Amino acid sequence: MAMQKSIAAADPDAYVAGLDGWRRSCVEGLRAAVRSAATLEEVVKWGHLVYLSDGPVLLIRAEEKRVLFGFWRGQRLRGIEPGLKRGGKYEMATLDLREGMELAATTAAKLTREAVVLNKKLGDPTQVAKGK
Repeated sequence: MAMQKSIAAADPDAYVAGLDGWRRSCVEGLRAAVRSAATLEEVVKWGHLVYLSDGPVLLIRAEEKRVLFGFWRGQRLRGIEPGLKRGGKYEMATLDLREGMELAATTAAKLTREAVVLNKKLGDPTQVAKGK
């Protein structure tokens, strides 16, 4: 099975504009919660939304059947959201959101704030991993 090509978007607004249906409303909700929770740099990187503060903090990636809400240090955030599944390098963990599922904005915001604090305390997760 071929990897699905993600939308090549010029900027975060274009990324969201390229979505439709439940994925669009899911991404809009997550994006609003994330942006209200902390001051982050929002970019399109690796074909999806990435939020930076002292290195990468979290990502929002819309795929055909799901929206991923992932944190570089997500394994440390499972106390807030036990649904975070480990995967990838660093301490990555992601929530796999499907049609009809909802993550409370307060939870998304709390995860974001905590992830920003972890980066502030521990440094850029991609640099720390290199230094191991």
